[in-house]
Amino acid sequence: MRIKKLFLQNFRNYEREEFCFQDGLNVLFGKNAQGKTNCVEAVFYLCTGASLRIRHDKQLIKLGAETAQISAEAENRYGNVTVEALISENKREIRVNGSKIAKNADLMGHVNSVFFSPGELRLIQDGPDERRRFMNISISQTSPAYYTALLRYNKILDQRNALLKNSDYSLVMDTLPVWDEQLCKYAATIVKKRVEFLEKLSPIAEEMHAFLTDGAETLAVKLDKTFKGDEAEIAETLKRRLSNNYEKDLRLGFTTVGPHRDDLDIDISGIDAKAYASQGQTRTGALSLKLAEVQIFKELSGEYPVLVLDDVMSELDLRRRKKLLQRVHGMQTILTCTHTERVLYGADCNKIRIENGRIKE
Repeated sequence: MRIKKLFLQNFRNYEREEFCFQDGLNVLFGKNAQGKTNCVEAVFYLCTGASLRIRHDKQLIKLGAETAQISAEAENRYGNVTVEALISENKREIRVNGSKIAKNADLMGHVNSVFFSPGELRLIQDGPDERRRFMNISISQTSPAYYTALLRYNKILDQRNALLKNSDYSLVMDTLPVWDEQLCKYAATIVKKRVEFLEKLSPIAEEMHAFLTDGAETLAVKLDKTFKGDEAEIAETLKRRLSNNYEKDLRLGFTTVGPHRDDLDIDISGIDAKAYASQGQTRTGALSLKLAEVQIFKELSGEYPVLVLDDVMSELDLRRRKKLLQRVHGMQTILTCTHTERVLYGADCNKIRIENGRIKE
């Protein structure tokens, strides 16, 4: 899988620009705040229909413009594919091969990407939300069923939480079982897919971590399994736990059990990485998880995703930089940095210099 061309118009600080990417390593370089991250943000948006940096699409529009347009010409194992997005203040329209899509689930899988930036350190350092987000983005790109179940689960969860704040106790107790029945159906799909994902991810992440640290450290990742068995058993277990927590949920005003409370256990050399890992261990652990994610895409789809490394080299020491360059060989990678000579070490690549939202020769 590779992106051949990327077109930006009135997107962030870009007025109008077209990028030509090659197989292998592509390097966007230039001073800070010139538009390198904006470019790779557009790549991720066309892959997932969302930005990693903002919640409202209108923030992607260049100041003074009314609309933004981004598009990519790509190639996957099935042939050529074009993805376009037209973004205005109140709406957006996404087309795949010229056909308008009705929902994000129809976008997933046409062009897959794995994105890594210094902000991804939150994956280990911050709370469970970041680790659930990591699983949700990764699994959704290869499983439309997961993405759909996640959307429906969250919608029903919001309605259940709103019901829990109702002052009519009888109404709440009569209605909760109705919401629970639907909630458990989608929860079972989410949990099962997460378990399958982690079973693949954990051994690969362990291998990647050993490679990056020359075997000096070990990495172990697992889902805190509250629910076990097949989907029917998971749904039944959750239904029982929801029922047992009615009084607690009513008192707190929100749903206290379910996959929206899931977390990952991450250990580095036998210690809890979330609590005790150093900054260097955190960087390497997060990078190992992302490289493992790349391998899972390859296993599930038959081809590598586009790997985006946004200002990652500045966070790694010399040895790990060289290790990373070895590992990404053979897949299309888009890497951003300020100084190429400090991170490339003679690696063959396509260099693109960015200055104030423009490509400079």
